Amino acid sequence: MPAWKLVLLVLVGLFSGFINVVAGGGSFITLPVLIFMGLPPAVANGTNRVGILIQNIFALWRFQRLRVFPWKFSVAVVGPAVLGALLGAHLATVIPQEVFKRALALLMVVVTVVTLYFKPIGRLEGGREDLSLPELSLKKWAFVLVLFFFIGIYGGFVQAGVGFFILSAVVLAGYDLVRGNAVKIFVVLVFTVFALGVFMSRGLVLWKAGLALALGTTLGGQLGALASVRRGNKFIRRFVTVLIVIFAVKLILS
Repeated sequence: MPAWKLVLLVLVGLFSGFINVVAGGGSFITLPVLIFMGLPPAVANGTNRVGILIQNIFALWRFQRLRVFPWKFSVAVVGPAVLGALLGAHLATVIPQEVFKRALALLMVVVTVVTLYFKPIGRLEGGREDLSLPELSLKKWAFVLVLFFFIGIYGGFVQAGVGFFILSAVVLAGYDLVRGNAVKIFVVLVFTVFALGVFMSRGLVLWKAGLALALGTTLGGQLGALASVRRGNKFIRRFVTVLIVIFAVKLILS
């Protein structure tokens, strides 16, 4: 890959990492860009996981330092998510590339609308502020674990926007959004390791491109966390929505 493309990927990653923090759905930017650069869809999907993995390592470290990480609950739900992610990643590598492109275009529009304009299901305020396991009935525990399995399938297949679904599931279990974000980071980090392994085993990862993205997303995520963007959130959300719709149309027509 030429040097100018690697520089471009750092800049795209910077933008993606920033909007991941302030709006969400950053992978709906990076995935189409990788495809437009000429990477086969499956290779773009695998390469994109490198940036996701590294960004979440730094994010988890930050949450751990703040002591808001409910690790018992995270460990309880990560197993089903990993199993789902393995299945989803396998599906993403075996379906025809044209089918994946059209599925990606559809998911870009649908999930973006959901993640940008709908709040996570459950209590947004007044949730659990301690780190102990929630006191759930056996049926509700079963529901939460099955939910994480299906979330894992989606995350393994395409990943983009999966954080919204994890947040909804964690808030539904009773935690507040701060601890929900910590669980999200941990679950995404762990199942990305396994999903990335599936793509690596089939030679579907370009490491130079992935590391260039990782550099950008990590820096962008830190900038997004530090920036005061309350007044600009609505504009950013609208801008990201328009951009993703344009990319989705271009994917369908390409």
